[in-house]
Amino acid sequence: MGDSVLRLRGITKRFGSLVANDAISLELGAGEALALLGENGAGKSTLMSILFGHYTADAGDIEVFGRPLAPGLPKAALAAGVGMVHQHFTLADNLSVLDNVMMGTEPLWQPFSRRSAARARLLEVSARFGLPVKPEARVGSLSVGERQRVEILKALYRGARILILDEPTAVLTPQESEALFGTLSQMVTGGLSIIFISHKLDEVLRVSHRIAVLRGGRLVAQAPTRETTRAQLALWMVGHAVAGVKRTPALQVGDAVCVLDHVRTAGRGHDRLLDVSLSLRAGEITAVAGVSGNGQVALAELLSGTRRATGGSVQLMGRALPASPARLVRRGVARIPEDRHAVGVVGDLPVWENAVSERLRNAGFSRWLWVRRAAARAHARRVEQAFDVRGAGLDAPARALSGGNMQKLILGRALLAPDAAKNKTARLIVAHQPTWGLDVGAVAYVQQQLIAARDAGAAVLLISDDLDEVLALGDRVAVMHGGRLGEPRPASAWTREAIGLAMAGA
Repeated sequence: MGDSVLRLRGITKRFGSLVANDAISLELGAGEALALLGENGAGKSTLMSILFGHYTADAGDIEVFGRPLAPGLPKAALAAGVGMVHQHFTLADNLSVLDNVMMGTEPLWQPFSRRSAARARLLEVSARFGLPVKPEARVGSLSVGERQRVEILKALYRGARILILDEPTAVLTPQESEALFGTLSQMVTGGLSIIFISHKLDEVLRVSHRIAVLRGGRLVAQAPTRETTRAQLALWMVGHAVAGVKRTPALQVGDAVCVLDHVRTAGRGHDRLLDVSLSLRAGEITAVAGVSGNGQVALAELLSGTRRATGGSVQLMGRALPASPARLVRRGVARIPEDRHAVGVVGDLPVWENAVSERLRNAGFSRWLWVRRAAARAHARRVEQAFDVRGAGLDAPARALSGGNMQKLILGRALLAPDAAKNKTARLIVAHQPTWGLDVGAVAYVQQQLIAARDAGAAVLLISDDLDEVLALGDRVAVMHGGRLGEPRPASAWTREAIGLAMAGA
């Protein structure tokens, strides 16, 4: 590690009685890749928000390149040379790469745009860091990996010397991830300092020089990467040893629960289905891999009742699939949507209402026009305890939950039967990115629950961008690209390389 380029000293942030950051002190060196780990709600996002001026710390201070950083001013962080690449891209698809990179860098009162100079600078930065782009290309025509390249160039174009990457490989193919790792290595060699936030421990061990771990808002461990192991990192993150999910074959595969026959749906770009056929069988996990945006959303929405088929047929337990979420829930379909904020919960409703919202009328939680609050709250408490939903309490609005805890709430609502004694368990589980944003302990728990649901006789459709998850859980694996779904094959018949090539359309 070279000289320190970033110092956080005694950073403390409270939200009411919750201490999100508790006197955290951390340094980043020149030309260093620092991995920041922590379970959901550990305080990583809060710490980064303070660094960027979105929050103001209650105590502590930040120093960037030897100078104090003004609190609560995002422009100050950018001017100091701090850049961030978010997991969800913030690009305008209808504009060119150059337009996206230049956006916000010129004053509104300037009578003309200095495009020639900007283009030359973009190409210079591109060549320096090994990030080739075509300035005139429309962003909407780029692959996911190319779009991420543009996001990184946006930060570097603005003079970032400290780059924060939030879950950078979440939407990349294995080949694109390999290219990104090579780029990061070149950046660090060139003197750039990187903070790498990821839940994928193997990537953290590969990319970083040093690892810092947060737990419960406190910095609990720091160590050189070469002196740590995957098991040690998991122990630091959750406070106890974490046993990974071991692949087990399906106990007994039954009849088809849901059958798609040459199905087509409407949608923009690749967010649609084109002649998709698939059989989902009881007692089996069918995993669908693919780069995000290739029709996975259309498939999940079709089986959740929120999108209609425009061609072909869909049968659920021998009957036509209704395009009605409420009717599908009554017929035993449990859904875990990808977008937890917009679709998974109603942010202004309390946690307990969200926990019973999908089964309010058919699980004993209401009578006539009245909600049976005692029964509803009792079930919500079971969800909270069984899935370790932390940080808010039953009466707090769901939007107060961290992203990971919000996901746990949705998982509990889908997987925890209100009355298992009356056989109210799900017949079909549509799990779209079920472990996205979860820490290593929560991931293992959720994956175990999906396997348990399979062994109890449910048909599980797992849609995931995480190849490790696809290969660990899927009994059969199919790859989606451009709205089309390949033939499902046994997981043992696939290699990571073969799946990666299929994800890229080969």
